[in-house]
Amino acid sequence: MTQAINLHDRHKAVIPDWVSLYYRQPIEITHGEGRYVHDADGKRYLDFFGGILTTMTAHALPEVTKAVSEQAGRLIHSSTLYLNRPMVELAERVATLSGIPDARVFFTTSGTEANDTALLLATTYRRSNQILAMRNSYHGRSFSTVSVTGNRAWSPTSLSPLQTLYVHGAVRCRGPYAHLSDAQFIEACVADLEDLLGQAGGRVAALLAEPVQGVGGFTSPPDGLYAAFREVLDRHGILWITDEVQTGWGRTGEHFWGWQAHAQNGPPDILTFAKGIGNGMSIGGVVARAEVMNCLDAHSISTFGGSPITMAAGLANLNYLLEHDLQGNARRVGGLLLERLRAITAGVPYVREVRGRGLMAGIELVKPGTDEAAPETAAAVLEAAREGGLLIGKGGGHNTAVLRIAPPLTLTVTEAEEGARILEKALRNAQ
Repeated sequence: MTQAINLHDRHKAVIPDWVSLYYRQPIEITHGEGRYVHDADGKRYLDFFGGILTTMTAHALPEVTKAVSEQAGRLIHSSTLYLNRPMVELAERVATLSGIPDARVFFTTSGTEANDTALLLATTYRRSNQILAMRNSYHGRSFSTVSVTGNRAWSPTSLSPLQTLYVHGAVRCRGPYAHLSDAQFIEACVADLEDLLGQAGGRVAALLAEPVQGVGGFTSPPDGLYAAFREVLDRHGILWITDEVQTGWGRTGEHFWGWQAHAQNGPPDILTFAKGIGNGMSIGGVVARAEVMNCLDAHSISTFGGSPITMAAGLANLNYLLEHDLQGNARRVGGLLLERLRAITAGVPYVREVRGRGLMAGIELVKPGTDEAAPETAAAVLEAAREGGLLIGKGGGHNTAVLRIAPPLTLTVTEAEEGARILEKALRNAQ
């Protein structure tokens, strides 16, 4: 660990204190291949977190590295001031896949910037700074996205350019409606939304929601909640923005986009994406119907959004994902992994719930015999898993502690079993 310790000292000397690092002795990841990575000391790990759901297909995927190398040999950068063939080609693919009619696509460099752009569009289109967001949500680290983040652990300031109203419904297993059936839960949340709008006293611009909350601990509402919300929103002319930064591209297995679990009333008005589409390259973006996207009456460009090299990576990655049916793999292998996780946690006194969809699983930890979060236990399991050769994440909100499991979508059954075995031992050691 000598190299990592030295690098950690240098990190602390120049990087802000609020830039978090995992593990008591942080590791430096030097290279990877497939679903595995190696640290600076040569230890190999099975990667069940993919750089926060960003290495979507595989580490060092040949098709992506080849596309990046070839594009880098031609042209790395030009900005949006010039015609950009890879950007147009990827925009065409994304527009079609989004399900949004007459769609326009704007590329950014991150999910934060994508959500920031979506908020700019919605508030301009509706001439309002009022935003509906979900409790326990996370949408990025910019000034505007922090102000619509409903997870206090990730919202460092109460100052805001927006007036945000928080709606109930994204956390199914906690809160005042947890005891209700799915149908009753949706009915109660819709009533809460109606009441909130009745008290808003203004023209609300949009509802911004993650179909499955990522940082919040992979929580999700019953299918159909946002469709029921949509009926209310449409009556008021309020836009629906779906944040697909973590749920997009087939990760949930059942659907290509998370919004499709709530699709009774058609696609959203605005869709944001990032992370997995670039397989590690910095790509984010916004999709909206032309009427909404073109509402800005001032000039705007992006210096780095849609760069030729990232667009080449995105195209190669998307082609690989579709040609190899990675959504189907997420459904099949993810289903097996969730069954295995439920089996290894059965009877573990500090595991409250195993939840998830596809290759997006969360294990919520509590102090035994209570509903009180156990963050120390989550940290201990994280450490024990690393010792065993497995990288996982953690998250949660509303006083919850959740282990986050989201491997690359090419995960094999054998690798799923290997990860479950390591995690089972880590849970036992922490106990």
